[in-house]
Amino acid sequence: MDTSAARTAIFNRIRSAKHRPAQPEQAELDLVQQYLAQHTGGPRPDLGADLTERFRQQALRTSQTLDEVATMNDVPAAAARYLEGLQLEKKAIAWETLNGLPWQDSGVAVEFRPPVNLDLVGITSCFCAVAETGTLMMLSGAQTFASASLLPETHIAIVPVDRIVGSIEDAFTLAKAERGELPRATNFISGPSRTGDIEQTIVLGAHGPYRVHVILVRQS
Repeated sequence: MDTSAARTAIFNRIRSAKHRPAQPEQAELDLVQQYLAQHTGGPRPDLGADLTERFRQQALRTSQTLDEVATMNDVPAAAARYLEGLQLEKKAIAWETLNGLPWQDSGVAVEFRPPVNLDLVGITSCFCAVAETGTLMMLSGAQTFASASLLPETHIAIVPVDRIVGSIEDAFTLAKAERGELPRATNFISGPSRTGDIEQTIVLGAHGPYRVHVILVRQS
């Protein structure tokens, strides 16, 4: 049984035990929306007036590296500089939504497809970024496959500064307003993958990329 089927089976058993129909009725859905509309959030820290600067600080704290460009068309050149600095081949896979950028002009060979094991660099955008924690919110889709930010050793993430929100709560509020329902996969990325399971020694790249490089875009 796959994960989605298992989850559905669990929910069905819960609904059956509470003597509710297999599918929620409209009245039940309306009550949920009413509760969410009336629910007030708890106290939050003061993030300051400049969310971009707060995001930058927190991203550095979580071992991300950063660059900043004026427009989306400047992203390929920034990606090329980053890969050259690491002496990595200028070759990557990327989200299909990034197909219109001038990658060839910057000497970066990009294929717009999900990664395979041999792909070392993945380039994505993000749904939004969270200033409070330096976190990227990734929503999966047909053109925004989750594996692009998880499988390659190096993840280059494009973050338009107008998509930086204050908190995780703000990120979910934005997703609800723009998407309605969350997609099959929602991932929050706060820097390179890491673990301290072995002798409490931090190891990067344990379950995902060794590197996360963020390119901030001032004008999206």
